[in-house]
Amino acid sequence: MSIFSRMADIINANLNSLLDKAEDPEKMVRLIIQEMEDELVRERSNLARFLAEKKDLLRQIERHHERVDEWQGKAELALTKQREDLARAALLEKKKQSELLTALEQECTLVEDSMNKLSDAIAKLEAKLADARTRQQAMQLRQQSAQSRIQVQERVRRSENQSAIDKFDRMERKIDELEARADLYSQSKGLDQEFAELEVDDAISKELERLKAKMHDNKEPQ
Repeated sequence: MSIFSRMADIINANLNSLLDKAEDPEKMVRLIIQEMEDELVRERSNLARFLAEKKDLLRQIERHHERVDEWQGKAELALTKQREDLARAALLEKKKQSELLTALEQECTLVEDSMNKLSDAIAKLEAKLADARTRQQAMQLRQQSAQSRIQVQERVRRSENQSAIDKFDRMERKIDELEARADLYSQSKGLDQEFAELEVDDAISKELERLKAKMHDNKEPQ
């Protein structure tokens, strides 16, 4: 479910119809603005939640970076002690940590993308809200002016009332439809388990040989 769906519903193509049927356009404007304000609060809360999630992911990424380095060190230590079996096991754990690290980094990228889209949507909603408030004030001034003229002449009252409705209609038509959609991305992976294990074993064996060669070169006299 898109977190942006409510934004698209606040200002939509049906507003003209609603306002045409409204007995009190000024009250309808207040309701629209209140709806926009409520939605803005909700989406700012969503943005704060995304930010907290990103911070947590960054902490996890840092921890897994440390684990990758830790298992690399253990593999090297095992080889210095002639424990190739332990070195292989350490490299396998390192690979698992590296895969987890990659998954976390991808998730963090998706969160950042959602944050950027939500920030853009919030900025547009804030602009629409500011515009609506400005127009509401202008409408209130026009209404006050019309009410003053009512006391002078009934004919002017009817004219001004109709003018106020026409001006309100023009104002409402200038409020563009606000749309923001969040694409949800999902990744799936599935390989034949036996083939995957062969690939892992091959990768570990190659890395083990490189590690042996590296440590052999380090032992040679300078």
